[in-house]
Amino acid sequence: MSLTYRRLTEFNVAGRELREKRRLLVYGSCIFNEYPEILSRFSEGRVALGVCLEAEHLNVVALKLASIFARVDLEEVVVLTVDGSPHCIQLHHAVEEARKVTGRQVNVRHFVIEGGEAIEVSPEAVKVARYLSKIQRLLNKT
Repeated sequence: MSLTYRRLTEFNVAGRELREKRRLLVYGSCIFNEYPEILSRFSEGRVALGVCLEAEHLNVVALKLASIFARVDLEEVVVLTVDGSPHCIQLHHAVEEARKVTGRQVNVRHFVIEGGEAIEVSPEAVKVARYLSKIQRLLNKT
C-alpha cells in the first residue's frame, strides 16, 4: 500500500472520505519515514492523518480533533506515535481532550512504537502520564 502524507491541520473536519470510512488514524508525522510498514498496516481502512507537535501547537491540534469529533460520527480513532517523545505524547492527550470536551463516546485506541513494535496503551495510561505525582507514587510502590 502506497501512502501519501496528509496533515491533520490541512484536512477538512467533515471531509467526505472521513464521513464514509468513519475510522481515523492520527499519527506522529515522523512515523511516515521511520516506520512506513507499521503506518501502512495501521492505515488500512482508516483515514490516516499526520501531525507533528513540534511544529503545531497542542491547542490547534486538539481543536481540530474536537471539530472532527463534533461533525463526524466516528466509529474509531487510533493514535500512533513513537514512545518516549515529549512531543508525541501530547497527541494522545489531545485526542483524549477532544473526546472529553465534545462528550462523544468515540472508541479511541492508543499505540506507541518501541523497538520497532506497536504496543497498545490504555486511555488510563495516557491520563496518568499527565500527572507526575501519580507516576511517582506508582514508582514508589515497586
